Amino acid sequence: MGKKPTIQTIADLAGVSRGTVDRVLNNRSYVKAEVRERVLQIVREIGYESPREVHLREQETSLRPLRLGVLLPNWGFGHQFLDEVRKGISEARDELEDAKVEIIVKQCSTDLPEEAVNLLRELRDLEVDGFSVCVFQDQSIEKELLAMKEGGIPCVTFNTDLPGSGRILFVGEDIRKSGRLAAQMMSKCIRPGEQVLVALGNRKFEGHRMRMLGFRDRMKELGFPEENILIEETFNDYSTTLHVVSEAIRLHPDLRGIYMANLSVTACAEVVRAYGMTDKIHVICHDINDGIKHLMKTGMIDYTIPQDFVRQGREPLLWLTSYLRKKKLPDSGVFAGLQILCCENI
Repeated sequence: MGKKPTIQTIADLAGVSRGTVDRVLNNRSYVKAEVRERVLQIVREIGYESPREVHLREQETSLRPLRLGVLLPNWGFGHQFLDEVRKGISEARDELEDAKVEIIVKQCSTDLPEEAVNLLRELRDLEVDGFSVCVFQDQSIEKELLAMKEGGIPCVTFNTDLPGSGRILFVGEDIRKSGRLAAQMMSKCIRPGEQVLVALGNRKFEGHRMRMLGFRDRMKELGFPEENILIEETFNDYSTTLHVVSEAIRLHPDLRGIYMANLSVTACAEVVRAYGMTDKIHVICHDINDGIKHLMKTGMIDYTIPQDFVRQGREPLLWLTSYLRKKKLPDSGVFAGLQILCCENI
């Protein structure tokens, strides 16, 4: 890309002095009519903008009202995820109020991709300037977001990523690394040859799937054969989790570890307690709330890897505003540092 044109550029092209160009640009006298017209023609041709014009244009752009859309998944009702994400959205709304930013939130009620696509289109029809999105991974959803980006509406994903969406930024934890960290801790609790259950919500959610892959890969690296790693979906449903964990314990007497890469940790703990396996089965999960704190204090959960859901709700909206007004983004994804909590440091 060439350098921006300057007054000297105009002077050289017009065959006049810098002072003459300055007089023309500031509409001063003592310039012949034909010289004035020649200078102005060159200004038009090369697209020159004075520093004052640039400042006024940037100021006008920076103060342009923005409308941002947020799309949330159908899971998390009654769970800290939604409560804290909505708190983060509220914080962003307060912070951006004086910056003329309006935020519209919609939430899926199903896992049907066509519903998510329709909600994205509803937001588009409301003339949003950008999207903050946390939904399950589906080709039709990613295709829709990519088309909207090509139409000038950027997207920031949070909590679970949509790599094929053309998103400009992902805000959340380093998902795969969090699964690897869980495996590292689990390897200290069980021995090779013993079995471990990985309970994930839905493989379509990139976050759950990447946690599972990170966990499985690290366990294999640490000498735990893949056939001893049982992987089951629970769809973040309490009763489904009860069934999945019960069947795993009943059918696999060598089960000694459970990695809850999803919600419904309480259901898992209830089953382990009901089978009298509290001292034999080690449980590692994600997130932190009063229920998980209680389960850790009572020895039902060994470790948890928490997330900052408030930050995940807030920062996509702040970065979208920064991008739309100043074209500024962080150098890479916004990842929170990974923590390990146990009963001694909660």
